[in-house]
Amino acid sequence: MSEPTASFERRVVMALSSLYAFRMLGLFMVLPVLTLYGDAYSGATPALLGLALGAYGFSQALLQIPFGMLSDRIGRKPVIVGGLLIFVLGSVVAAQADTVYELVLGRILQGGGAIASAVMAMVTDLTADENRTKAMASIGASIGVSFALALVIGPALAGIGGLGLIFWVTAALGLVGVYIIIYQVPAVSHGASAARRRETGAVPALLAKTLRNPELLRLDVGIFALHCVLTASFVVLPGVLASSLGVARAHHWVIYLPLLVGSFIAMLPFIIIAEKRRKMKRVFLAAIGLLAGALLWLVVTPQTLLWWLPGLFAFFMAFNLLEATLPSLVSKLAPAGSKGTATGIYSTAQFLGAFTGGVAGGALLQWQSAQFVLAAGAALVALWWLIARPMTPPRYLASMLLPLNGCDPAKVSDTLTQIDGVAEVVVVPDESMVYLKVDAQKVEREQILAAMASQ
Repeated sequence: MSEPTASFERRVVMALSSLYAFRMLGLFMVLPVLTLYGDAYSGATPALLGLALGAYGFSQALLQIPFGMLSDRIGRKPVIVGGLLIFVLGSVVAAQADTVYELVLGRILQGGGAIASAVMAMVTDLTADENRTKAMASIGASIGVSFALALVIGPALAGIGGLGLIFWVTAALGLVGVYIIIYQVPAVSHGASAARRRETGAVPALLAKTLRNPELLRLDVGIFALHCVLTASFVVLPGVLASSLGVARAHHWVIYLPLLVGSFIAMLPFIIIAEKRRKMKRVFLAAIGLLAGALLWLVVTPQTLLWWLPGLFAFFMAFNLLEATLPSLVSKLAPAGSKGTATGIYSTAQFLGAFTGGVAGGALLQWQSAQFVLAAGAALVALWWLIARPMTPPRYLASMLLPLNGCDPAKVSDTLTQIDGVAEVVVVPDESMVYLKVDAQKVEREQILAAMASQ
C-alpha cells in the first residue's frame, strides 16, 4: 500500500473512531448517575428509571439492521448524519424532561440514531481488507475509552448541573459527530459500496446460516448477558455507593477512576496470553467466572467500602477483558464472507442485553433489593459460563479478500481448498471476489495469488 493510501486510511479510521467515541461517551455518561438523580423526575420509580436507563438499547437493537440496509441503498453519510440528528433530538428531549416518561422518550430517541452498522459498513468501504481488523480494533478501543471516561465525567457533570447538563453535553457531542462525518470523512459513492457487498437476494440465506452457527450463537448469548448484567448493575451500584458506602454522588468518579485504570492494566497480560499463546478459550471462561465471582462477592460481603472495592475491581477487570475478547472471537469464528452479518447480529444482541438489563434491574430493585439484582446477575453469568463451556477453541485464522480477476470460480475454489493453511473459501462471482480464512503461519497472500494465477 502506498503511503498516501495508508495515510488516507489512518485519517478515516481516526475520524470514524472519534465519531463513535463522542456518541458512546454521551450514552455511557448517564450509566453511573441516572438512578442517583432520577428521583427529581415526576413519577419516577426504580422500575421506570431502569427502563429509562436501558430504553436506548431497545431502539438501537430494533433499528441496527434497517439502518444498515438503508445505508446500502441511499449511501452511508445521509444515514449517519440522519441518525446523529435523531440522537441529538433525543438528547434535547431528555435534557428538558420534567417527568420520567419524557426521560424515557428522550432515551428511546437517543437510541433511534442507530448508526453503528452504517459506520462499520463505511469502515469496510474505505479500508483495505488487510487493514480492516486493525480499523475495527481502533473503533473497539475508542468505545472502551469512552466507557472509562464516561464513568469519570458523568458524576462530575451531574454534580455541577444534574442530568440535564449531561444530556445537553451529549447533544453537543452529537453535533460534533455531524461535523466529523460531513467534513472529516470522505464520501462513498453508492456504486463503490454496492460493489463491496453481496447481492441483497443472498442476505436471507446468509442470515439464516449465521443464526444456525452454534459457536456464534454462544457469543451472541454472551454479549447479551454481559450488557444485561452491566446495565442492571448500574441500576443499583450508584445507589449503594451513595447510601451504604457513604460516597457523595458528585465524587463517585474518585472511586471509578483508579478502579478502571487498575483493572485495564491488570487485564492486559491476559489479553496477551489469549492471543499470543493461543489460550483464548481458557482466558475467556476464566473471565466469565471472575465476573460471576465478583457479583457474588458484592452480594455476600458487608456493604463497606473496604470490602466492596476488591469486588468492584474484579467486576471491571472481567468486564473489560470480556468486552475485548468477545469481538475477537466473533471475528475468528465467523465463516468467510459473513463477518458483517455475524457482527450485525452480535450488535443487536448487545443492545437487547442493555435494554433487558435496565428493565429487569429496575423492576427487581423496586420489588426486591440491590442484593437480589446482583445475585440475579451472578446467576445469569453462571448460566452463560455453562453455555460457553462447550465452545470449540477458535482457530487463529486471518480473513483475506482477493479479486477473482476473471478466473473460473469452480477451479479457484477447488485449487485454494487444497492449499495447506486455507481453512475456508467462499467465491462470489457477482462481486468477482474470493473470501478466505487462512492460517497466516502456514500460507501467505502471495502463495494464494500465485495459485490463482496458475488457473
